[in-house]
Amino acid sequence: MILSIESGSSTPPFEQLRQQIVAQVSSGDLQPGNRLPTVRRLAADLGIAPNTVARAYRELETEGVLEGRGRAGTFVSDDDANNAAKVAARAYVDAVRSLGLNATDAVALVQQTMRA
Repeated sequence: MILSIESGSSTPPFEQLRQQIVAQVSSGDLQPGNRLPTVRRLAADLGIAPNTVARAYRELETEGVLEGRGRAGTFVSDDDANNAAKVAARAYVDAVRSLGLNATDAVALVQQTMRA
């Protein structure tokens, strides 16, 4: 797992981290069941605050991409179909936001595509 933070980016570090993990899960570089580094270790490796990593991990747990197992660590979720769909949905949302589309137009595009 290779992660980096661009200090000059307008994207907050926790969001950069979240997006990179989502991309690696989506691409298959991170597989269900893979263990991620501890919050402290990843923060030290990236030179960022532990709370930044913790926030990214929490958001990914809420999205179902990651699964916290207490002292055992944080893992890529084992729910393959649901996990893949959530990752794809989040990537779509990120893309349409960057293009300036609103939610109504984005949903309409999805509905058109599903009917095709």
